[in-house]
Amino acid sequence: MTVALAAIVARARVVLLDFDGPVCSVFARHPASAVADGLRQLLLGQAVPLLPGIRHEPDPLAVLRFTATLGRPAVVRLVDEALTRAEVTAARTATPTPYGRQVIVAAHRTGRRVAVVSNNSAACVRAYLSAGRLTPYVHPVVGRPEGAPGRMKPDPYPVLAALRELDAAPADCVLVGDSATDVEAAHAAGIAAIGYANKPGKRARLAAADATIDSMAELVAALGVD
Repeated sequence: MTVALAAIVARARVVLLDFDGPVCSVFARHPASAVADGLRQLLLGQAVPLLPGIRHEPDPLAVLRFTATLGRPAVVRLVDEALTRAEVTAARTATPTPYGRQVIVAAHRTGRRVAVVSNNSAACVRAYLSAGRLTPYVHPVVGRPEGAPGRMKPDPYPVLAALRELDAAPADCVLVGDSATDVEAAHAAGIAAIGYANKPGKRARLAAADATIDSMAELVAALGVD
């Protein structure tokens, strides 16, 4: 355990978790690329011309972000709602992240509050937590702002929404995420960020994090629960 990790966790009274990565792999058995393709078909059905970078984009969240540039709120809602339905379906077969559950339980047992702050829909997160009997340990669940993809992380809006609901000071919080957008959102909200480098090359992309872990087991140990 690094000194930085130990210090961050020791002072944290609130643990904010990104969802897809630190908690589970949402699209493990329901390919994200297929979901993205379905969203593109919706856009084509609304006579939306697809930019070259979107035509083969495998990330459905990137396709949703694209809709924010269209100036067509009804199309944004249509795509957002379709993605939410696909996410809820995917949540039924999501693969739990090793030690992700243990982190949630350990934080709870040590008197910390646990929240999820995700660019996935709140409905998706709640479906997974309910199926895994984790709902009592996690509050609030802040998903992407409905119909406002421009306010997804790295915008700090979802993180600040969680802090408001928890009535928590930024100095008492830490966010654990596996992407640079998580780190950026955390820092924009004034809180520390722990990067979860769950794939090769991610340590470099998470260089701005205050501490970095390769396994959620490191976070369980830092929380002081065997």
